[in-house]
Amino acid sequence: MGSASLKHVLIVDDDNINLTCARTVLKGYCKVTPTISGNQALHFLENNTPDLILLDMNMPFMDGFEVMRRIRENPRIKDIPIIFLSANANAVTEAECLEMGAVDFIAKPFVPSVLLNRINRVLAIEDKHHILSDELNERIKEVEDIKDRSQKDVLTGLYNRVYTESLVNKKLSSGAEGVLFMIDMDNFKAINDNYGHIAGDDVLKMMADSLRACAGENDITCRIGGDEFVAFFDGLSDRHEISEKAAALIMDICTKLDEKEFNTNSSISVGIAHAPDDGSEFNKLYNAADKALYYVKQNGKNSYHFYSDSSAEEQGRSGQLVDIGYIEEALNRSDSGTGVYKVAFDSFHHVYNLVSRIVSRSDRDVESVLFTIMPVPGTDPDTTETELAIELLEQAIYSSLRREDISTRYSSRQIFVILMGARDENVQMIVERINAAFFTLYMGGKYTIAYDFVKMRGKKTADRATAEVRVKPEISPAPVTESVAELVTEPVTEPEVLPVFEEEPVKEETFDPNPFSAINSRTALLHIEGGLLGTPGNNS
Repeated sequence: MGSASLKHVLIVDDDNINLTCARTVLKGYCKVTPTISGNQALHFLENNTPDLILLDMNMPFMDGFEVMRRIRENPRIKDIPIIFLSANANAVTEAECLEMGAVDFIAKPFVPSVLLNRINRVLAIEDKHHILSDELNERIKEVEDIKDRSQKDVLTGLYNRVYTESLVNKKLSSGAEGVLFMIDMDNFKAINDNYGHIAGDDVLKMMADSLRACAGENDITCRIGGDEFVAFFDGLSDRHEISEKAAALIMDICTKLDEKEFNTNSSISVGIAHAPDDGSEFNKLYNAADKALYYVKQNGKNSYHFYSDSSAEEQGRSGQLVDIGYIEEALNRSDSGTGVYKVAFDSFHHVYNLVSRIVSRSDRDVESVLFTIMPVPGTDPDTTETELAIELLEQAIYSSLRREDISTRYSSRQIFVILMGARDENVQMIVERINAAFFTLYMGGKYTIAYDFVKMRGKKTADRATAEVRVKPEISPAPVTESVAELVTEPVTEPEVLPVFEEEPVKEETFDPNPFSAINSRTALLHIEGGLLGTPGNNS
């Protein structure tokens, strides 16, 4: 047996004869360290951990019981097995030693074979104990891993949706107050598409780290899935403090995104719901925070919004007696947006019909454009790619137009825009600006843009168009005369000559790699007398 595999036995006895005898018996079986006092043994144990201690019960200055007591108080060495040695071989003494925690008792003077057998038995039991303990710890770790996987998100280490719901409901059922944040990354898919899923995973881990950093010991942080996270801040109710926490979280994540130098215009939006005011259980809070998040998404993103703001505003309107001056003041408040005015399609026909009425009774024409994202030939973009492209087109339109212009998402691939103050000669320039902004944001390479021009004609333009097609009376040729005066006073009216339009040869359309060429767009000048835009040219 090699020395490296020998068990280490510490012997504590003030009798040198006993020490010598024990060393002789154990020679070749164990590594033996002899000490002659309790203090010397404790000093040795400060830096060493033997496999077994043979401890004499009766020693001067410090007896075996005191030495054992001090060993058991030290967490590092408290589990070392101890065999007591004593010349008082009686049942009472042996029972007292076992009661103190000794694993065995050997009477002195000991019989060498008995000493060796008992030491071997104790060491064998300890080996089995260590093996079983290691197996048990391994099983416990496996169970904990399974439990973690059932409760936590594998990528970020945050809790998952199911476990978070149970934790939040447990807090709320006990009467806890707090706020639920719903956090979503804007344009996260662009990071995956342009920089790869490893970069996307790193961003999700970074978001989780930021969320953990702003959470306290009693708070709950969760990844719902994808780029959507939830956090419940226990006991938080002060609106100013909540706002600061939301703003700090947005700033922290956006700063880290800037450091990564992603060219995706990614940011963070946060919806906030308060418990118990907005809900006394998880699903109600979740739905309220989701509605608040949707508000942020529809109003510029990269911000936060309280669900209670919307409901409080509505309740305030219904519960107040106000005069028309108050209503006028409320309606005249300007919105904070700097770009195009976005209207949901369900409500857009009201705006369109109003503009159409105004145009029909005024002298101005109003241009409008229908933008359509078109798949590049040879590509097969999926639904997610389509949603990304239309969202980025919407951003490009928002940032490129003015506050007086109006836009709506007409379909999953089309956006209709009314250009309130644009002249004919400026429309092409405006469209080119939107196109450039779109391809700065979108790098997927699977979509290009087609567009149709549409005109709502003003009163004078409509009257002029009507006059041009009105049938004129036939004009008789003037009588021939040689009088210069008559020729001057009665000029000959030339018959109207109608312009002749030559039909242009049909050109075969081929795919142009420039996404903003004439081949990728068509122009239509339509007289809209009322109603919404009909079937749009080549985009029907």
